[in-house]
Amino acid sequence: MAATRLLMRRLRELLRLKYETGLSHRAIAQACAVGLGTVSDYLARATAAGVAWPLPNDLDDAALEARLFARPVNPARVAPALPDWAHLHQELKGPGVTLQLVWLEYRAVHPTGYAYSHFCARYRRWAHTLKPSMRQVHRAGEKLFVDFSGKRPSVVDATTGALVAVELFVGVLGASGLIYAEATRTQDLASWVGAHVRMVEYFGGSTALWVPDNLKSGVTTANYYEPEINRTYADLARHYGAVVLPARAAHPRDKPQVEVSVQIAQRWILAVLRHQTFFTLADLNVAIRTCLDAVNDRPMQAVGVSRRTLFEQIERPALRPLPSTRYELATWTPRRVNIFCGVLSYVPQPARMSKSGYVSQDD
Repeated sequence: MAATRLLMRRLRELLRLKYETGLSHRAIAQACAVGLGTVSDYLARATAAGVAWPLPNDLDDAALEARLFARPVNPARVAPALPDWAHLHQELKGPGVTLQLVWLEYRAVHPTGYAYSHFCARYRRWAHTLKPSMRQVHRAGEKLFVDFSGKRPSVVDATTGALVAVELFVGVLGASGLIYAEATRTQDLASWVGAHVRMVEYFGGSTALWVPDNLKSGVTTANYYEPEINRTYADLARHYGAVVLPARAAHPRDKPQVEVSVQIAQRWILAVLRHQTFFTLADLNVAIRTCLDAVNDRPMQAVGVSRRTLFEQIERPALRPLPSTRYELATWTPRRVNIFCGVLSYVPQPARMSKSGYVSQDD
């Protein structure tokens, strides 16, 4: 191949001398002041491209250059099979599933597909387009994120007619994104524990880790290295086979799933119910459950399936089964034996439940 491309007018002259005069390649090279190899290469290109003399009038310099210098195309490399990134992203949430494994499965079906490094680069580029809450790959059955919403619903006091603000508890499974929400009277320990009990019953199981924010009902002392977990909350998690792993204070990226889920609950539950009036917490929770089911059944744009579908496919089989007995709320009270030592006694105080299953605080 010639080292440089001729100017198009010189190329046209080379073709004219070849086809009009019949000069040898050596004579054409001398006449055009180019190398013999350049003449041979360009004439071979013209023959391969089907270019003959005289050139068509509508063949301008750009078109002539494109025909002679078009890169050869390898049909096998034109368009490697594009993986279904959304499906692979969900596959990675399975226990022990790695990028290398899904690439090997991809190449088994598409032997001429992307190489491993290119496959990983394209996957990460695709994952970067997702919302921050969806970029992290949480293993199925691994994490459950919980928090209270900053925006609160309200009920009407039947006696005074005044609006009473209540709390909105939100939990979300890390892998499938399935959301749970309910209203509680306050953020106290009884409400916090009761909401967790009903949440795991809604999911039909528990994850290995619970990731709460650093509210006092869950974390007695927030600490980067050794947070002190509320004793009752730790006992609750242990009852359901889980470990509490609080998010770092002022680090919302530690729990983007629940941050986004709280926002979804505010937009698709609180906003939807804003014109309705509720006189009891139980009535409010019935309406919240209706909106919640609609949110979980709605297909997500990024993956094309609903949260509930993902839950049934990848998360439900990985959840830890619920124990045979429901957790009963208890408080820990110090008891003094004598002046030399003290002991903590465990005093069970089961919470009262109404027929609707919610803590009976306003009935």
